[in-house]
Amino acid sequence: MLTKQQLKLFKIIDESLKKDGVCPSFDEMKDAIGLKSKSGIHRLVKSLEERGFIRQIPNKARALEVVRKPENFGSLAPAINDNVRITSIPLYGKIAAGTPIAAIANETETMEVPSDMLGSGKFYALRVEGDSMINAGIHDGDRVIIQETPVAHNGEIVVALIDSEEVTLKYLYREDGAIALKPANPNFETRIFSPDRVKIQGKLVMLVRNY
Repeated sequence: MLTKQQLKLFKIIDESLKKDGVCPSFDEMKDAIGLKSKSGIHRLVKSLEERGFIRQIPNKARALEVVRKPENFGSLAPAINDNVRITSIPLYGKIAAGTPIAAIANETETMEVPSDMLGSGKFYALRVEGDSMINAGIHDGDRVIIQETPVAHNGEIVVALIDSEEVTLKYLYREDGAIALKPANPNFETRIFSPDRVKIQGKLVMLVRNY
């Protein structure tokens, strides 16, 4: 299923193509969605392209076409039982599950999750990039739900900030006064750091995958 904002944008594009035969401009999309910058629209459009709902037509301005409709196209909300309480959490940018990259923190997208699946605390979601955690069942393109916490135990999968600039998703182990960030793929090496170089920004509590 698409997030609420992805679904809104898909409907705007689909309706504009049916009515006028052209895709709305990024400024028109921004205003319709209620975002403050076009960068959020770029991310939403890219996410719809990556998931195969729309595609760009080469060599044409404002040229997008609908490839297929999402399963929850008939509603602006995902098809979840009305009796289930829903929590909306921020959906941030990609986190590396291979070579660390900077996580893109933005407030332009959210993700809806049943409240009773989260428990207490503060949460956010990240998109996974790479396959270094594939043997833990975490694949490229998955979304992971992270509970914000500076504390984690050995063997837990954490979001680790390295040297205040790199962010990665790995198993955490403390060994001989150092911190080891271990992948779940034999093709990747464990990285060892002194404790002052690593800050825990959260731990994995849930994984979401679209089929």
